[in-house]
Amino acid sequence: MQGKAIILSAPSGAGKTTIVHHLLGQPLNLAFSVSACSRPMRSHEKNGVDYHFLSVEEFRRRIEQNEFVEWEEVYPDMYYGTLRSEVERIWQRGEHVVFDVDVKGGINLKKAFGDKALSIFVKPPSIEALEARLRSRGTETEETLNRRIGKARKELEDAIHFDVVLLNDDLPTALRQATETVQTFLQS
Repeated sequence: MQGKAIILSAPSGAGKTTIVHHLLGQPLNLAFSVSACSRPMRSHEKNGVDYHFLSVEEFRRRIEQNEFVEWEEVYPDMYYGTLRSEVERIWQRGEHVVFDVDVKGGINLKKAFGDKALSIFVKPPSIEALEARLRSRGTETEETLNRRIGKARKELEDAIHFDVVLLNDDLPTALRQATETVQTFLQS
């Protein structure tokens, strides 16, 4: 059985991960696709749960062997991607796959899956609100914050490449709209 794919993308801090966790808790028969990356594992992370952590060499070898549905070198030697085996594992269980990926990854996944995929761009109410959310996390330096905001400005321009733009200015409303949109797509 080949299921469907639900793709959520957004600038960092827009709320896509919160929405993905909400969708996974709904009776929609969804399973989370664990991405692969070549960055070091953080102390709170688990391999195969948060990411499939691969060395740069292993990531490149898998690229050469066409093992990724999509991949990207986000920064020099820092790769992120979606393993074909991860998607196939979920579909073999009879579930639909849900992705929490960056904007470029979302565009590439939509191209790969076509009509089998629903791509949702989670839009923050404004750049100022996004900056406030990122500041409130307390995890950013001024330099990384400025880099994320600069990237977010460019990513907002790519919203036109998604099937649905979901404004996240009120979380309960955004969660309800996301659930309804996904439910409608899965029933079609």
